[in-house]
Amino acid sequence: MKNTHHGHAIKRFRHTLDIKQETLAVEMELSQALIFTYEQRKVLKDDVIERFAKALNVAHELIKEVEEDQVTLIIENNTFDKGCMAGIYYNDGDIHNNSDPIEQILELNKEKTALFELMLELEKEKSALLEKLLEDRK
Repeated sequence: MKNTHHGHAIKRFRHTLDIKQETLAVEMELSQALIFTYEQRKVLKDDVIERFAKALNVAHELIKEVEEDQVTLIIENNTFDKGCMAGIYYNDGDIHNNSDPIEQILELNKEKTALFELMLELEKEKSALLEKLLEDRK
């Protein structure tokens, strides 16, 4: 049985191609938080793998079939960002990579603000259409 992890494979290709999560999120029309979530999942659906393969310009078989080596994973994730070990910790032999929660909160806040602005614009459009309908009836 192969030791594959689809999310880690995506992250690996993204790092190799020097593409940030934010950039990939824009390309795929997803949030950075969702990209992060997908990169943590061991198994992804074929259609999700296909979308990532297209965005990263790699064959989807590579993402599905690349085997994961624990030593390579430790080395790849053991970088010194912001004066720490990039949020890596050991827990029962599993490796976890945590992004900065403050950055995630800020990203979610930006998304929420953008959604509220979009809702406001839609409400303005709806009001204008209703006003036009009322005037047309008169």
